[in-house]
Amino acid sequence: MIKTKVSRVRPDKVDQLKAWLAEGMRRSDEIRETFVAEGVTHEQGFLLTTADGPVFVHVVECADYDAAVRAFQDSPFPIDAEHKAVLAEVLDGEVDVPLLIDVRL
Repeated sequence: MIKTKVSRVRPDKVDQLKAWLAEGMRRSDEIRETFVAEGVTHEQGFLLTTADGPVFVHVVECADYDAAVRAFQDSPFPIDAEHKAVLAEVLDGEVDVPLLIDVRL
């Protein structure tokens, strides 16, 4: 399953988000360790500039998204605690994006 979320980014926090995502790339081994616990197989993040301000597009691939979210919320991994704290500071609510096509085998 692929899950996509789109969130507004506080304009004054764009650089902080970029720095955190770059930190995540440097700490990718830690992230992969959390993936095993969460059942996640792939994650991507995109920062878009829109007429309404910056938005963050987060894409996760996993077998069971609800289980992955629960595992993330209950995670004992320090990087997940850091991730939650940064996102709480830089994101400013989700954007309602209607799903227009979803085709799979």
